Parts: sequence; structure tokens; C-alpha cells
Amino acid sequence: MENNIKDKVVVITGASSGIGLEIAKSALATGHKVVATSRDMEKVSKAIGATSNNLLLVKMDVTNSKEIEMTVRSAVDKFGIIDVLVNNAGYALAGPLEETSMEEIRTQFETNFFGAIKAMRLVIPIMRKQKGGTIVNVTSLGGRISFPLNSAYHATKFALEGLSESIQYELEPFGIRIIIIEPGGVGSNFLRNLKWASNTPDPLNSPYGSMQRSMSEFFEQWSQNLTHPSEVAKAILKSVTSESPDLRYTVGADAAETLESRKSMSDKEFQNMIKKQINI
Repeated sequence: MENNIKDKVVVITGASSGIGLEIAKSALATGHKVVATSRDMEKVSKAIGATSNNLLLVKMDVTNSKEIEMTVRSAVDKFGIIDVLVNNAGYALAGPLEETSMEEIRTQFETNFFGAIKAMRLVIPIMRKQKGGTIVNVTSLGGRISFPLNSAYHATKFALEGLSESIQYELEPFGIRIIIIEPGGVGSNFLRNLKWASNTPDPLNSPYGSMQRSMSEFFEQWSQNLTHPSEVAKAILKSVTSESPDLRYTVGADAAETLESRKSMSDKEFQNMIKKQINI
């Protein structure tokens, strides 16, 4: 059973493209008030299109604490409350751990993990005083299983999953719900924006070169059959309108099939399946 939550205030991080943009457009189309944040205001403004009294565009980098504070303040000043926070901003860093700098790993965590924490810590007191609210953390299939050469990225997503599981117990007494969204491959800029570690040499000169080439080919094949971002947005909006939402929602046939296989296999069996898929 679902509630009608029109006129709710939805704050979205990383709203200039992909999943974040689709959430913003779908939420506006169904009567919500939207606070769409992005590092690139011109891009998000063009992407969303027509202005509306129900839309607030805010320049925000999730690694900048002051900008997050200003966003939350602006949202409350304009709309009075915050009903839903969607932590969507993030990117993938690829490369062998040995060839990934500590600075790159810290930056990956600042965006994918600590940015979400900063936003939650500011929104939770507001929701607690309201006696209700929903926090949606967009993790990934990569928050449940791992592929090679993506250790920093997987670490951030596993961390966000664990944090989400823990705080659900803390926040439930105050009427605040936690929802984890786990997309598989999504047809957005995510894979196109994948960053290789700067210390990773040309594959021909790296001891991990053969694996790197196999992973590149795997990603290329994977990108041929991706879930549209609108499907993820649809799952998010459906989950936040449910009277009794699940903690986790998996989106995409690839994610569902992979996680189903994981349930039925030992660690060794699953590892061998992944190696076979990637050809390593």
C-alpha cells in the first residue's frame, strides 16, 4: 500500500545527470518540491529545463561542508521542511590498490561516503523534529559484491551499506526511514566518468596490465545492456511512497541475477564465476 506524498520536499545530490537528474524530473512531474544540487549549476539548469516554484537549484559539492550547510539552510528557508534526502552523488575510481594514491582513495571516500554522512548529519535533526522523513542512500551492486581493480570504489559503497544498516535502528524511533538503492549497470555518465588511478601506467607496462585490459573489455560489454536511469528513479520514488518500505531495493536484471547467484554459491564458487565472466 502506498501513501500520496505530493508536496513533499526532496533534496537530491548529484542532480545534473543520470539517476539524480531522472529523480528530479520525475519528482517534479508528480508534484513534489525538489532541491536539485550539483557542482555545475548551468548544466543542471539546462538538464531540468523549465523553472518552477517547486524547484530550487543549489550549487553544491558534496566534499564541501559549507556548501552542504548552505543547501540545507536554503531548502528549509524556501520550503520549510525536508522530507526526503537522496544521497546520489558519486563516481568510480578504478585501478590496482598498489597503483592508487592515498590522495585518490581519500577523495573517493570524501565524495561517495563522507559527503553522504555530512548531508545526513545536517538533515537528521530536521527530520527528527518533524517526527519523520526518509533518507535514500544510492549505493550499488558494488556495495554487495566486488570486481577486481575497483577496491576503493567498493570500499565506499560497502561502507555506506553498513552505515545505513546501523542508523536504521537509531532513527526508526523518530519516524525516519532508511532506504538503500542498489543499481547494477546504469546507462548514465557513470561508466563514462570512471576514473583510472593516476599512478596506473600503460597496461603494457603494468604488472596488472592483463587484468586491466580484461576489465576494460568487461565494462565495454556490460555497457551494451544497461538499465535506464529512469528505472532507478522510479524505484526510488516508489520506495519513498511505500507505507512500509524494505531496507534494500535492487534495480536492474544484472544486479538481481548477480545477487541471486551470490546467495547460492560459496565464496570460492562466486569468485570463480566472476573470474570467468571477466576472463582473468
